[in-house]
Amino acid sequence: MISKHLVIGTRGSDLALYQANFIKDKLTLEFGCSVELKIIKTSGDKIDYLSFDKMEGKGFFTKELEEALLKKEIDLAVHSLKDLMTTQPEGLKLGAVGFRADKRELLLIRKESFTGKGVIPVKDGGTIGTSSNRRKCQVFHFNQSLMIKDLRGNVPTRVKKLRDGLYDAILLAAAGVQRLELNLSDLEVVFLDPIEFLPAPAQGILGIQIRDDEETESIISQLNDSADAQSAELERGLLKKFESGCSLPLGVYSEVNNGLYRLKACLGERKNENWVGLKTVTVDGDDIGNLVHDVYNELVRK
Repeated sequence: MISKHLVIGTRGSDLALYQANFIKDKLTLEFGCSVELKIIKTSGDKIDYLSFDKMEGKGFFTKELEEALLKKEIDLAVHSLKDLMTTQPEGLKLGAVGFRADKRELLLIRKESFTGKGVIPVKDGGTIGTSSNRRKCQVFHFNQSLMIKDLRGNVPTRVKKLRDGLYDAILLAAAGVQRLELNLSDLEVVFLDPIEFLPAPAQGILGIQIRDDEETESIISQLNDSADAQSAELERGLLKKFESGCSLPLGVYSEVNNGLYRLKACLGERKNENWVGLKTVTVDGDDIGNLVHDVYNELVRK
C-alpha cells in the first residue's frame, strides 16, 4: 500500500467536484493516499456570459489549474479531458486518462416543444441553447429552422434556464448529466446517436494532469485505461492537427477494436459568421497516426 499526501486541484462546479472526489476515492481506497481538494476558479468560470469563440486565449477551464500545478500548490488536476488543450505546458503531462462515461450528446426539451420527429425533435422555429460551435454547426445541419442561442453556466444552471423558459431545448454532454444524477422527469430526454451527431474529442473521458514528478506519476499512471487512451489519442490527435481548442466546430467519433480503428469526424463550414455546411469524413485503419493524418487531410481539402 502506497502512503502519500496529494492535493487535487479542481474547479468548483458540481460536476468538477464529483470528478475530483471520484479520483480522490480511488487514490484513498486503492492506494492508501491521504488526499485533499483545492478549489480553483478558472477564467471560464469567471467569464460565463460570452460564448467560447468570443473569449480570448485558450484553455479557459484549465489555465489556472495548470499554473497551480507548476507553482506546486497542487499535485494533480482532474479535468474533463475535452476541456484540456492537446499541447501540455512545459513541465506538465497527462498522468492518466480513463473512466469514460457516456460519450453521447443529450438533448433536453421542454414537453410543449417536443415533436418526436427527426434527429433534433424540436418544434420548427424553436430556440435551442448551446455555446459550442461544434453543436451549433450540427444543429444547423439537421434543422435549419431552429434559432440557436448561446448558453453558458454549469450543468444545473443550464437546466434551470431551460426550465425557466429561456429555451425550448438545450444540448449537454450526457456524461455530465449522468454523473450528477439529475432528475429530468419534467423534460423530454433524447440521447443523440454519436455516429450521427458527433461528440467533442474525448467527451466523457477524465484526464489527470501532473507535473514531471516520478513519485506522483508512479501512483497516477496506475489509473490509466489503455482503451480510453487509444480513443483519446485518435480523437485529440485530430484536434491537435488543427492547433485549436474547444471553439473549433469539430465533432469526432472513434471505435477501437483489437488494433483496428475507425475515426469519423465532421467540420462545420462558415461564411460571414453564418453556418453554410458540414463536411463529414470516415476512415478505417490499423495505425492511429496515419488515420488521423488521412481524416485531417480530407476535412481540410477544398
